[in-house]
Amino acid sequence: MAKVRVPSSVIAAGGLVGGYSVARWTKKRPLGGAVLAVAGGAAAQQWRQRAGGKAAGALTVAYVAAFAGSHPLAKKVGAWPAVFGVAGAVALASWAVADRRA
Repeated sequence: MAKVRVPSSVIAAGGLVGGYSVARWTKKRPLGGAVLAVAGGAAAQQWRQRAGGKAAGALTVAYVAAFAGSHPLAKKVGAWPAVFGVAGAVALASWAVADRRA
């Protein structure tokens, strides 16, 4: 049976959107943070396998920066547009650096 791999770009974007969703709907920010962290770890593992350690490090920094940057951005454009915007940016970077090679 073939092993199905979810692209790291989907995992990373899903972690950002999913983490925010869980935190918002459960009103438990640590639970949203756990979703964010697990997805980030899974994406980072794929980034390292597909593109190497330096690229994985850079993409991990981008993932964390997207999370942090979504907060001030949300004050300007709203929470959901900010989350979707940073998730899209991270997904694009992940695809360009790691997924398109696979």
